[in-house]
Amino acid sequence: MLPNPTLDQLQVFLTVAESGSFSAASRALNRAQSVISYTIANLEAQLEMPLFERSGSRQPKLTDAGRVMLEDARRILSDLQVMRARVKGLKTGLEAEVAVAISVMVPVHATVDVLREFRDRFPFVSLRLDTGELGTMMQLVSSGKSTIGIGGSVVKQDDALVIERIGHSFMMPVAAPTHPLVKLGRPLALSDVRDEVQLVVTDASSLTNGRDFNVLSYKVWHVSDIATKHQLIRGGLGWGGLPASFIMEDLQKERLVPLALDAYDQSEYPLYAVRKVDNPPGPAAAWMIEAFRSRLARCPNQADFKSAIEMFHPGDKRLAAE
Repeated sequence: MLPNPTLDQLQVFLTVAESGSFSAASRALNRAQSVISYTIANLEAQLEMPLFERSGSRQPKLTDAGRVMLEDARRILSDLQVMRARVKGLKTGLEAEVAVAISVMVPVHATVDVLREFRDRFPFVSLRLDTGELGTMMQLVSSGKSTIGIGGSVVKQDDALVIERIGHSFMMPVAAPTHPLVKLGRPLALSDVRDEVQLVVTDASSLTNGRDFNVLSYKVWHVSDIATKHQLIRGGLGWGGLPASFIMEDLQKERLVPLALDAYDQSEYPLYAVRKVDNPPGPAAAWMIEAFRSRLARCPNQADFKSAIEMFHPGDKRLAAE
């Protein structure tokens, strides 16, 4: 029969190893030293190996096997503490898991900041994170796969959903520095972009199936996600709109260039927190919504964004046109 040490035996073993003696462990655990010795002897008998060298020294010294078992004991007892903390949280109403759907339109730095603080505040709450384009976020919440959604493009009114505005963002048309539209070196007319390849994201959800947004070119390449679109535009394979916060570093380092294209709608659009009416958020999810609200409320508007870019490229006429 395989050995089956008890949690109590492992705790005693760990205490003896960390305190350095059987007597110190008896004081730390408030037990008689004979009980400590008996517990360790039983554990060694179960494992069929000595954990401490007792001969030639007044202080017990871990054997090679004891040092290996010590790491296992620490891991097992640490897992027990995690379970206890999780049970305590569940008793107070804390969720076991928060499932959140975040649109790629949400600034990446805001998402990273919120999730980092979430990890620190709720270390025993599991997180399931989905990202998507356009209607995907709403569909994940509507289906119940996600507890909350953070993003824009509320393309369908639904009385079963609670929708709260918590911030804003905007799209910016860009191209690689080597692209023909950039080489024109002037504000662009609709006729300039008609025959150039425009990269457009195709929504995976059914909510916006067949609908295109801000499509101006006759030549359109459809891609499945914003990350692919971003890489193809940077590679000079076409032009297109990308979330402004997504491309700040690219613009500063001139890996991408903003296009002065009046025909492209660059108006700010709202970002929302979305949840189902019949599934109110628990403490951790509610905290996440407020954390996103706090950070997204401080997102720069178009004027602030362009001012930040102009600090790196003063006098660039391409930034002046709308």
